[in-house]
Amino acid sequence: MKKLIFSLSLCCFALALNAQMVEPVKFISQLKTNSTAEAEIIFTATIDKGWHVYSTHLGDDGPIEASFHVEKMEGAELVGELRPVGKEISEYDEIFGMKLRYFEDKVSFVQKIRFVAAAYDIDCYLQYGACNDSSCLPPSEVSLKKQGASPAVAGERNDTPAGGETAPAPVEDTANAADTTALAGDVNTAATGGDDISGDINSPLWTPVIDVLEEQGGGSNTADASLWYIFLMGLIGGFVALLTPCVWPIIPMTVSFFLKKAKDNRAKGIRDAVTYGISIVVIYVALGLIITGLFGASSLNALSTSAVFNLFFFALLVVFALSFFGWFEIRLPEKWGNAVDSKASATSGLLSIFLMAFTLSLVSFSCTGPIIGFLLVEVSVSGSILGPAIGMLGFAIALALPFTLFAMFPSWLKSAPRSGSWMTTIKVVLGFIELAFSLKFLSVADLAYGWHILDREAFLALWIVIFGLMGLYLIGKLKFQSDTIGGETDKPMPVLCIMLGLVSLAFALYMVPGLWGAPCKAVSAFSPPMNTQDFNMNTKEVRAAYTDYEEAMAAARREHKPVFVDFTGFGCVNCRKMEAAVWTDPSVAGILQDDYVLVSLFVDDKTPLAERITVTESNGEQRTLRTVGDKWSYLQRHKFGANAQPFYVALDNDGNPLSGSFVYKEDVPAFLKFLNEGLKAYAK
Repeated sequence: MKKLIFSLSLCCFALALNAQMVEPVKFISQLKTNSTAEAEIIFTATIDKGWHVYSTHLGDDGPIEASFHVEKMEGAELVGELRPVGKEISEYDEIFGMKLRYFEDKVSFVQKIRFVAAAYDIDCYLQYGACNDSSCLPPSEVSLKKQGASPAVAGERNDTPAGGETAPAPVEDTANAADTTALAGDVNTAATGGDDISGDINSPLWTPVIDVLEEQGGGSNTADASLWYIFLMGLIGGFVALLTPCVWPIIPMTVSFFLKKAKDNRAKGIRDAVTYGISIVVIYVALGLIITGLFGASSLNALSTSAVFNLFFFALLVVFALSFFGWFEIRLPEKWGNAVDSKASATSGLLSIFLMAFTLSLVSFSCTGPIIGFLLVEVSVSGSILGPAIGMLGFAIALALPFTLFAMFPSWLKSAPRSGSWMTTIKVVLGFIELAFSLKFLSVADLAYGWHILDREAFLALWIVIFGLMGLYLIGKLKFQSDTIGGETDKPMPVLCIMLGLVSLAFALYMVPGLWGAPCKAVSAFSPPMNTQDFNMNTKEVRAAYTDYEEAMAAARREHKPVFVDFTGFGCVNCRKMEAAVWTDPSVAGILQDDYVLVSLFVDDKTPLAERITVTESNGEQRTLRTVGDKWSYLQRHKFGANAQPFYVALDNDGNPLSGSFVYKEDVPAFLKFLNEGLKAYAK
């Protein structure tokens, strides 16, 4: 269970598309043979200082263990299990509650095999996990592909003897297959009868143009803007959490406690309240840093677009919504809060105040937990590794601010709203919002795997119902069980609630034309793309004619047009915003459809490739491309040196950039300038 939580935590806070990759572990794979029927597959790792790689057989409750996987094993069979060779360190880990075994500096993993035919064809890989004291990498892999004649049958003999029980030297057997450690940036061919299955990846159209793009310039990095958005979202979430029944009633009691405790020294009371607020900030920012530490600095785009984790996010937000509707409460064990509260009473000074703040975090979890969960799930697709910490900073500042202000200005407490049924209304409204946003994650999984269970009109229909019901609730026409407590069922709703209810009903009506293909730009960032609409009366849609890079380049040569490459994703929110707000502008749409050959490459397309492709990344790490999305993601990294979406680039017929690149920016004039500069460069 802990291993599952560990993996879910990694993927929940994934998609750090603006972060730099770190590669603390470098592997060499090799096949050692001799004149007998037995041989060894060896994966040898060099580990950077401060990092460690986990050993084998750690159990289901541990971190990612080293494990051996077979894609193809013809003419040979496995003998025994994967065996680690090196100086193994074993120590108790408090997070996992178990003894962990791992290696530092270097390690080899050895898998024995036995040849059973005259020729062999082996395709396998090692999966491993690596961590340091502050962060962990997602599950990584290193592969080996070999084929040839069995030495035991053909009588061939290699100079390298079979490895024994001691650590094998990293010397590659080159008698039977190509070297698996090609130079950085090269593409390895998977040997299948000697044919190169990488095909178009070796063509000049895939030649890197990173230096050219840097000279031409392009769209600015949006990381800073994204972080400000995350901070603002956290700030709003914190203010909303303040107004819930788990937090608001605690504010006057806590402030009064500090002021009474220092009755003769008001400055000390204010100082204690400020310390209390700072402690809240420290606690929640620490939560964000823990998430960042679990994540590390590696991109988890592939996992964050997988069905498993998006379905997990969907189910998580549905559970949060049901808890806000009053079906049940999500509570932490009471003994946790009691233990911390007792500790706070037994201590004094700063530690006592910090423990009081920690007690608040525990006892208010039933209200703040779903809000925090919603924020962190949204941060998982923000594209920033600092997102969890920045989001929690905004949340904590908003949560801590009233404790400090009311301590400094006690008279404000008299004019503050009293606790009441209005806090229950806020919880129910939050439940509707979380339920609506949960569909976004179900949609990502549906689009990536082509299930077609939540096409655009189905998504809009559900949102129309959700926001329609929320509007009816706010104007008092819909009641929940929690609203009947206290005998106030006939009490009219406040004017503010009625006004917000009318806005919600108007929003639901706004989406109705979308069922027939209306753009509905206000929800385009969350709804599935227009091409999933079964019944579409909209004739202004801009849709790429191609979803294959080579096909688009061939069409451009025939039509004597430049190519506009759109690196996008089914789960890319900013991609949908650009398509709805910028592409549909008449001046932009005309150029994209008439003057360019438009191709959209989805980096999270889970369609399997007809044949898998083995490549070597720029950092020297081998990787197997298994899906169409893997292929386009590699093209973006390898050729253009980018891994964030949306990413736009205009190319000539030889694959050379014309006007730099363009990233997310809802600026029609700037986008038009980018398109026109590409056309001018192509004309020359």
